[in-house]
Amino acid sequence: MSRATPANGIVVFAADEQSAYPVDLERWRDLALAVLDAERCSAGAKVEVSLLFVDSVTIAELNQRFLDREGPTDVLAFPIEDEPALGGRSPDAGGTGPGWFPATAEDMPCLLGDVVICPEEAYRNAGDGSFEDELALLVVHGILHLQGMDHELDAEATKMEARERELLATLYRPPDHRLEGA
Repeated sequence: MSRATPANGIVVFAADEQSAYPVDLERWRDLALAVLDAERCSAGAKVEVSLLFVDSVTIAELNQRFLDREGPTDVLAFPIEDEPALGGRSPDAGGTGPGWFPATAEDMPCLLGDVVICPEEAYRNAGDGSFEDELALLVVHGILHLQGMDHELDAEATKMEARERELLATLYRPPDHRLEGA
């Protein structure tokens, strides 16, 4: 698992829960951070996002369970639309032990949501293109979904695709596959 907390208050948790296609967690976490920052996600608040890489069986189960769609897909985004009400045992709220002070609104993170990516599907979708480029697109795509963008209607799809291209052009650097000394 990889976690980063830059000065802007954005936290991205990244985990690789599959083994078929190794991914560079730090690279994709850093891209996610850059996209969230570019989308002005923090605005002074603490923001948390999870970036999970899973196998095709797991993403197919999530696809069926939450979207009622059969089979694996390349990316799913699960925005957290409402902050959960604090219960008496909420871990972030602390407890009533010595030195405890109630959490303020500024102390509580904004849980933006989860982006779940299937590297196996990304590899399949990349075709003649780059697996790394496909993963970059899926990271950006998933985060834009967390931000409320969608592609159900043609106008929405055009807007989302344009923003994906802008973000990838400015924030993503394809790997250099040239041999050293070549």
